[in-house]
Amino acid sequence: MPLTRRAWVLALLAPAVARAQVAAPPPEVQRALPQAQLQGEGRLRFLGLRIYDARLWVAPGLEALAFARVPLALELIYARSLKGRLIAERSLTEMARGGPIDAAQRSAWLAAMVGLFPDVNEGDRLTGVFSPGLGAAFHVNGTALGEVRDAAFAERFLGIWLSPLTSEPALRQALLNGGRITP
Repeated sequence: MPLTRRAWVLALLAPAVARAQVAAPPPEVQRALPQAQLQGEGRLRFLGLRIYDARLWVAPGLEALAFARVPLALELIYARSLKGRLIAERSLTEMARGGPIDAAQRSAWLAAMVGLFPDVNEGDRLTGVFSPGLGAAFHVNGTALGEVRDAAFAERFLGIWLSPLTSEPALRQALLNGGRITP
């Protein structure tokens, strides 16, 4: 059955309506990046299971390969319960995709993440706010967890999602190019 003109218009407007529903960044992002806009969002699945939805908040004019040079925020909304230590360990594994990390650095970064990342439950929201050349501040459900004042850490951590070397290129594409969450 062919679509009517009205159905076509509604189908074309659906992405704009969906984007309007998340037009405002969370409060911790608004405080740190008052001009932040939603750049893109996507969903991470593992073996078909939804792990989290991700949103990238940036000031206007982000260039994909310059992600580590601009302030931005990455928001993860978890779809299941996960242990904070496992999140930290997996993060370190993914950070290593960007190149070698010496043993002392690995140990320091893992300790920082284990100390910051809580166990999460379905619906919990972890947000990282990144300051170029300084590091990253982390929040859970809007409450500050702490920060890692290490620019190299922040760049590698962001690279988990935004580097061309990411293990999830489709998610990277969705975040950087205004993609939408996929079912």
